[in-house]
Amino acid sequence: MHIAPHDNANRPIVDADHPLVPLVYFNRIRLKAGETFGYRVAGYETCIVPATGTVTVETAGETFADIGTRGADVWDGEPEGVYVPTDTPATITARIDTECFIAGARFAETLRPFAVRAHQIDLVQYGSDDTKTHRKIKHILGAAYHDRVGRLLVSELFTVGAGGWSGFPSHKHDTDRLPEETRHDECYNFRFRPNTGSGLQMLQRQDNEPGDAYHIMDGSTVLIDRGYHPCCVLPGYEMYYFTILGGLSQRSLKQYFQPTHAHQLHTIPGIMDMVAKFK
Repeated sequence: MHIAPHDNANRPIVDADHPLVPLVYFNRIRLKAGETFGYRVAGYETCIVPATGTVTVETAGETFADIGTRGADVWDGEPEGVYVPTDTPATITARIDTECFIAGARFAETLRPFAVRAHQIDLVQYGSDDTKTHRKIKHILGAAYHDRVGRLLVSELFTVGAGGWSGFPSHKHDTDRLPEETRHDECYNFRFRPNTGSGLQMLQRQDNEPGDAYHIMDGSTVLIDRGYHPCCVLPGYEMYYFTILGGLSQRSLKQYFQPTHAHQLHTIPGIMDMVAKFK
């Protein structure tokens, strides 16, 4: 499902118990310097990530100051974030003008909050220019926090260079059938540089059967409920997408690669390192 760019007026773009992707939650808020925003999502753990600007986050009796270092856009520095436990109120105060992402996943237990600073981001880069698959992934809530988070995985994905494919070889994660695959709902929010760029999100529900394709633009949100889902960006543009994954029965993601294209796992440099980081 594609949700076109729009002014969501600080209301959830993907609310709790969404009919397509009930395991994830997504809000994007914009605040002027000095403004505050409070929220609580019953039944969901969340992570606050400034796309731009700097914020202070108060939650569970703790204060996390000066979160976020980026200025002009998501390419301008490293991400930072604050983990907010399930059923726990949080208040975001903008130190300067800010745009913040709030990512969430359904989880029943209430853990402890913590901050993730720029130097703690887990970085993986794979693919190549030759295979048109060169990309960089910055894990905010990745494998390093497996024992401190319930079901939520949060990352930022960048194409490297201008143009190319991401999420290839095509994979899916819509069925719990370990050890081959886990059920993880997924949500993306896209950005392009320059912001006049655009791309294509494919969603093929069965191997070798026709699927759907969505024209994605700067600010597009895509919901992945089932099927294989590679995406690409036009030549001459860079693409970014904020990625939220929520697991049904476990946090570690087990991807099932599309049989038709699975042999290309052995042709794309570093892809198995990428797979290992989504845990």
